[in-house]
Amino acid sequence: MSFAGKEFRYRGYTLEELVAMPLDKLAEVLPARQRRTLKRGLKDSHRKFLEKIRRLKAAGETGKRKPIKTHLRDMIILPEMVGMTIHVYNGKEYVPVEIRPEMIGHYLGEFAPTCKKVEHGEPGLKATRSSMFLPLK
Repeated sequence: MSFAGKEFRYRGYTLEELVAMPLDKLAEVLPARQRRTLKRGLKDSHRKFLEKIRRLKAAGETGKRKPIKTHLRDMIILPEMVGMTIHVYNGKEYVPVEIRPEMIGHYLGEFAPTCKKVEHGEPGLKATRSSMFLPLK
């Protein structure tokens, strides 16, 4: 089965239809938590962030030259963000997140993990002070 020619659809709508939809109509298509957030209205910080993205899209930039940095991990990914690279803060650094159509309806914070997987070394090699006196193999 080949997916090369298959176009993206989100709940029956193409990407172009989603981009053209007004925000209240789009909210009806999204999952319940995101729908509730959008029905209550966007926060001022989210609205400013969305305006910034719209300005950059209108100017023809897609986030390639100067990265868009944000702390808004609770921002819902909307169809007009697709194709942009947004640097999301994870508590320590900005993680570049390239927005793809499959990410619509998720939060930005889901794609910028806040903690790394713990990888322990061997005892005696780059380990803690207590294991410093183990004989090296």
